[in-house]
Amino acid sequence: MKDVQNRKTMDVAFLVYDQVEVLDLNGPLDVFVKANAVYPGSYHCYTVGKTKEPVYAEANTMAIIPTYDLQTCPKPDMIVVPGANPEHIMKYLQDQDFQETVLKWVKNQHDSGTVVFTVCTGCMLLSKTGILNGHDITTHSMLLDALEQHNPESTVRRGVRYVDEGQLITTAGITAGIDAALYLIGKQNGQQTVDTIVELFEYQQAVK
Repeated sequence: MKDVQNRKTMDVAFLVYDQVEVLDLNGPLDVFVKANAVYPGSYHCYTVGKTKEPVYAEANTMAIIPTYDLQTCPKPDMIVVPGANPEHIMKYLQDQDFQETVLKWVKNQHDSGTVVFTVCTGCMLLSKTGILNGHDITTHSMLLDALEQHNPESTVRRGVRYVDEGQLITTAGITAGIDAALYLIGKQNGQQTVDTIVELFEYQQAVK
């Protein structure tokens, strides 16, 4: 990133909720953390939950204590919305409390200019928020048909790793979140930073 020391640090909030998919969350998180290690002060990454009570990752394998709750969270420049098993995603779509608290917060932040970056089935979580309306979007291959059915005002893209619509970025399944995060780092910090992170990860980056 040119003149990174003179630029505002980007606040990146990673949404956590019960049964969140671990790699959906930690893949992009580690990309941004590594970018901040390469260019200190470029990113401030933190987790945010409905409350600060622990939430459990997929299959209850670990507990995650959010850094902030919705009320104390710093104003994010970007919110990363990881996915979960499709069964849980469909339950959240019917969970009125989750819709009126967590997803309303995401919607309000988006309406005030925050970028929303969904990973895998995280896109499906936003189906009732209006954020997806009028956009090209994608998700895990298992939910593409359902995403299309729930979002008739959107164009569902198939066979892509991620879709950049400016204030909305959506990705295909799981590891596509890493690819999209690297892509965003490249836009913001330059290809040299991406190459450094890929080397650190020993990762074979996929094309868009």
